[in-house]
Amino acid sequence: MIDVKKSDLEHINGIIKVCSEGYRDTYMKIYSDEYIERIINEFYNYERVYNEVTNTSSDWDGWYVALEDNIVIGAIGGGLISKEQSEIFVLYLDPNRKREGIGTKLLQALTEIQRSKGANKQWVSVAKGNAKGIPFYEARQFQFVQEQTSFANGNNDNYVSLRYCRAI
Repeated sequence: MIDVKKSDLEHINGIIKVCSEGYRDTYMKIYSDEYIERIINEFYNYERVYNEVTNTSSDWDGWYVALEDNIVIGAIGGGLISKEQSEIFVLYLDPNRKREGIGTKLLQALTEIQRSKGANKQWVSVAKGNAKGIPFYEARQFQFVQEQTSFANGNNDNYVSLRYCRAI
């Protein structure tokens, strides 16, 4: 049975593992290896995830995990970006566990948290060409709004993100 809950310290290594593996699996045909490893090192390192697990605020709801036999098989995080708008900042699954409803369960849990904080719109950025993320979000009523430069682009990167939004 899959359980979705707010993460705690025992889930840090599982979050790092599932996000790192999920990121590599999702972007290996879209981004350079150097870009992928730079992003993983920046966002999915122990110190950062520890701080994100132990500190929440109005703009960071914390990490939520999908667990099976107390093993992290998916993770999501997001927060409010304005009084009535929220965002999904990260959602990854164990690459071997796709199409089991795990991502949907994680999204539903975070959406309820964000709705309870007053959000009535939910945003997400998806990499242009992300054949896994785009259909997932579109199937859940997210509508394409615009293209923008990817958040984590370095000096020589020209990657593009697609901004999606839905009412919640």
